[in-house]
Amino acid sequence: MGGCGSPATSANEPRGTGPVPAAAMAAEAAPRRVGFVGAGRMAEAIARGLIRAGKVEAQHVMASAPTDRNLCHFRALGCQTTHSNQEVLQTCSLVILATKPHVLPGVLAELASAVTTEHILVSVAAGVPLSTLEELLPPNTRVLRVSPNLPCMVQEGAMVMALGRCAGSGEARLLQNLLEACGQCEEVPEAYVDIHTGLSGSGVAFACTFSEALAEGAIKMGMPSGLAHRIAAQTLLGTAKMLLQEGRLPAQLRTDVLTPGGTTIYGLHALEQGGLRAATMSAVEAATCRAKELSRK
Repeated sequence: MGGCGSPATSANEPRGTGPVPAAAMAAEAAPRRVGFVGAGRMAEAIARGLIRAGKVEAQHVMASAPTDRNLCHFRALGCQTTHSNQEVLQTCSLVILATKPHVLPGVLAELASAVTTEHILVSVAAGVPLSTLEELLPPNTRVLRVSPNLPCMVQEGAMVMALGRCAGSGEARLLQNLLEACGQCEEVPEAYVDIHTGLSGSGVAFACTFSEALAEGAIKMGMPSGLAHRIAAQTLLGTAKMLLQEGRLPAQLRTDVLTPGGTTIYGLHALEQGGLRAATMSAVEAATCRAKELSRK
């Protein structure tokens, strides 16, 4: 891919506090019309978060998909829908590419002729690197890659984003401002994106498994199922909020619960005997390695 009009700031470099360049200001002031090419669960989660937070009005969101199966969810939100991917680009300057990874190259080939210098394209397709996106799009296209997770649906997502060669601080600020409606979004080097997939994308399933196990332990001891599952989920929610809001490490918070000879240390001993820590680390490693394998393919 050829050079860009102005060099993008690396995710490893400080953004600085000086005057914002005109190009960056223009990017931040981009029209708040948001398009989605692909209308699956992740696209719906992001759209729902943006609309709920008032970042964009529902009628200013357009989604495309080949059938009506998923578009009905967007219509229920009050969004515009179409079966034409090109119509999304003709209507919206900020477009989120939310197709299945194996479908995305063909979609980009279809869209390439409609992409202009006014567009900002954001891919949420797992395993598709920025280099591939840039190869399949016109030179100087502003591309970003975002790795979201399903809790974006309830505005509690954990997201990271990486910038393509022609995306700079303006695009980064614009996207962060939008995506904060869906949860936490941090800019990272692209090398971290696959790790985030293993940690947070797959981590939702890991957390659900642990929540289920907590509840089943209580059920075994005689607590009703519904009550046990509600308390387990609330325990995870409350613990996560304390970790984030107080800025403490898990080990520090865990110490506050420990009493010499008390219930918690006996429970932790049982978890260590069962290998929970090692199994969890291995789960994140396995999911990350799979994400990297998909990226190579």
